[in-house]
Amino acid sequence: MSATVVASRWSGWAAALCGALALGLAAHPARAEDAAGIEWSTLNPQQQQLLQKVEGQWSQLPAERQAALAKGTSRWLAMSPAQRADSKQRFETWRALPPEQRDKMRDRLRQFKSLPPEQQAHVRDNFRRFQQLTPDQRQRLRDKWKQMTPEQRQRLRERAHERHTH
Repeated sequence: MSATVVASRWSGWAAALCGALALGLAAHPARAEDAAGIEWSTLNPQQQQLLQKVEGQWSQLPAERQAALAKGTSRWLAMSPAQRADSKQRFETWRALPPEQRDKMRDRLRQFKSLPPEQQAHVRDNFRRFQQLTPDQRQRLRDKWKQMTPEQRQRLRERAHERHTH
């Protein structure tokens, strides 16, 4: 499947969430203990093995990047073989996307992360419901959305918001 087809099948928040969850690209807020960075020697042997390509540059990496890489290796090591295979596939799909599409997904992730927790939960619930649809149902929903005017889309959003808040 081409990157263009994959990109066209993903939509809005779902694409941003998938990309972020697949790759751990969510912004990692800096903590006070991260300010000085992470010493290479404090990483366990499995983490060092996974990060061996950056060992020579480790001390020059920003503290936030070191923390994100250390966290990512911990997550990776905690995954089952099936989860790792799935993650590798999502990463390859991500890498195959054009840079503009990846940038757009990162922007949507930032927008998602700026939402209040209850709205984030609502988006996640909608995403789970979307994932439970058959591929044909998903396509019909996408087609219906594309045929709507911006005003119709806004009214639909407002009605959904009202249902969610009541």
